[in-house]
Order: sequence, then C-alpha cells, then structure tokens
Amino acid sequence: MITVIGQSWALLLGMLFLMLGNGMLATLLGIRGAMEGYSASTMSFVMAGYFLGFLGGSMLAPALIRRVGHVRVFAALASMISATFILFAAFPSPVIWALLRIITGFCFSGVYVVAESWLNDSATNQTRGKTLSLYLVVQMFGVVTAQALLNIGDPSGYFLFVIASVLVSISFTPILLSVSPVPVFSTSKPMTLRELFRVSPLGCVGSFLLGGAFAGLWGMGSVYGTEAGMSVAEISLFIAIIYVGGLLCQFPIGWISDRMDRRLLIALISSACAVASFAGIVVGDVYVVLLIIAFLIGGITNPLYSLNIAYTNDFIGTEDRAAAAGGLIFIHGIGAIGGPVIVGWMMEFFGAKGFFMHHLVLVASLAGYAIYRMAIRPAPAAEDTAAFTPVNPASTPVAVDMVVQEFSAEQEDDR
Repeated sequence: MITVIGQSWALLLGMLFLMLGNGMLATLLGIRGAMEGYSASTMSFVMAGYFLGFLGGSMLAPALIRRVGHVRVFAALASMISATFILFAAFPSPVIWALLRIITGFCFSGVYVVAESWLNDSATNQTRGKTLSLYLVVQMFGVVTAQALLNIGDPSGYFLFVIASVLVSISFTPILLSVSPVPVFSTSKPMTLRELFRVSPLGCVGSFLLGGAFAGLWGMGSVYGTEAGMSVAEISLFIAIIYVGGLLCQFPIGWISDRMDRRLLIALISSACAVASFAGIVVGDVYVVLLIIAFLIGGITNPLYSLNIAYTNDFIGTEDRAAAAGGLIFIHGIGAIGGPVIVGWMMEFFGAKGFFMHHLVLVASLAGYAIYRMAIRPAPAAEDTAAFTPVNPASTPVAVDMVVQEFSAEQEDDR
C-alpha cells in the first residue's frame, strides 16, 4: 500500500480535493434550491442535468483527449468546473442551474477519464487492485468530508460556493505538477447493447435500475432533506451516512459475492434494501432511525453496482470485459438521467417520502428480476467467475478497465 501511495499520492490528493468540491456542491444546491423556493420537481431537472452531462462527457472525452492530449483537456475542463461553481451563486435560476449542471457533469466526466487514465498507467499488475480500492476510498472520503464543510457558512450566500470552487481549483495543482509521464490513452470499442443484453440480461437491467437508484440518492438526497424539514447540519450528516455505508459495506459484500451465486446475493441484498426503503417511508420521521436507514441503503446500493459488473463478467471472456463495461456504464447513465426526475415527480405527489418510494420500487424490481433469472439460467461454476473489485458508480470506463487488467494479470499468474 505504501508503494501505491508513493506512486499515486499527487493524483489521489488531487482527487480528494475534487471530490470535496463536487460533494459540497451537490448537497448545497438542494439546500439553496429550497431557500430560493424551487419545488422538488424543479430541482429534479436541475440535478438530472449533471447525469446528462456526465453521460455525454464519457462519450466525447476520449475524442478530446486523442485530439489535444491529457494535460490540456484536464486543465480546460477543470477551469470550467471552477467557473461554473461560482456562477451557481451568481445566477439563482432553475434554467441556468440546469444548464450549468449539464456543463459540470460533462467536465467532471472528462476530468475523471484523465485522472483514471493516469492512475491506471502508474499502476502495475501487482498494485492495480490496491490502487483502485484506494481510489474508491479517497473518492468516498472526499464526499463524506464535504458534508461537514457545509456547516462553515450560510447556504444562502456566496461563501460556500466560493469554497467549493477553490477546492476544485486546488485539486489541479498536485495533478498537473506531478512528474508522472502522460499516459497513452486507449479505449475498447463497446459491445452493441443487443449483444450485451443477450450475454447478460440481468447485468443490463441491473445497470439501468441502479443508475436510477444511485442518481436518486446522490442527486436528490439534499432535496429530500429540505422537504423533510431538516436543518443544514442534519442534511449534511444524512448524506454523509449514505456514503459511509457505501464505503464500509463494499468489501464485505464483495468477499461474500466471490463465494456464492451472485444472483442470489443480488436478490437478497436488494430485498434488504427494499425493506430499509419501506422503513424510511414508515418511520423515517425519527431522525436517528433515518440515519440507520440511510446507512443501510447506501451500504447496499453502492456495492450493488460493483456486484452487477462482476456478475456480467462471469459470462464474458476477458478480452471483451472492457467493451462490456462501456455498454453497462452507458445503460447506467441512461437510468441515472431519469432517476432524479422521477424522484422529484414522486415527491410532488407523495411528499418527502416519495424519495424512499422511488428507491423501494427500483431495488424491489431488481430483486424480482434476479430471482426470475435464477429460474431460467444455471449459475456459472465458482472457478469460472470473475473476482469482485469495488467500483464507484460515478467512475468512467477507464476505472472499470483497470478491473479487467487486474483480472487478466491474475489469470496469467495462475498459468
């Protein structure tokens, strides 16, 4: 681990500051939107803009990198992010916010592609798995810590937006001044969605449902908090607990998934998540209970994404896994765009509890479909399954490609 930190400390430090800024803004907008008098449905379109931009960025960023190089793309997109953060406070309008969120999502996608390419290039076959795990921990820690920073200023003013912008600006310094060589960028041609669905129907359906579930949690969590009448401190702790759960439960669920039929595990933990979501509807008015529910929902939803990728890889040759990952991320992105919008609509009709109702429907549907797939397709032999590696749902195909490279290296070592 010391070797990994020594090789990648500048990039990891930069990503920490980047996630601090991004984590702050995502929650801050939900709180500020309520102060401006915007409804949940209005804010849902604002929040969905990020995922629309992110999907577009993941498709166009590789072409930009090939055209002008990593450094220029990173510097240009990072500067744009810093500028947009300030503009949110300068122009409190839902239409402008939605456009700025699209731009922000596009830029963050490109920045992640560059950063993860650099991280992948600096890792070796022996350190790639540890590097990816450390990258996930840094991302989650950054988002969790960002929630505490929301309590140092007034959300109705400029100060918190400026702090978020400064954090993003600082993140560029260690990365751009790093002595690491610029990586050679390459991506695999993705499978067609028809081919991917034929290989793994559960992987495709799971990616779509989890895209909506993850985007609903991440994009609308702070909006839910304002609708439920929470204070800024309570909202920040609620969001932080979701990510703490996601971080702490990744590895135990991954360990279990390497030792049983992954479809059964998907069905079991999705059902548990549905129960937790139902509890949020029934007893979510009690704040302490709500925090426990948030921990359980976050602790299940985040690992489900990695579990879904690992299950899909069980039916795909090593040489096709990077291509399949691109398709799964695209499907995940489509689901993510609709997630906040549907949550906003449900909160308009059912009140704040519509937040949990949306999550309940999605994870219960995933559990049901996993059980259905178990009835019509046998499980692969344990020795033929791919190893579980934790992946952030907000990662790009480059991070998933690191998983493929690590697995390929392990196979070579076993021969």
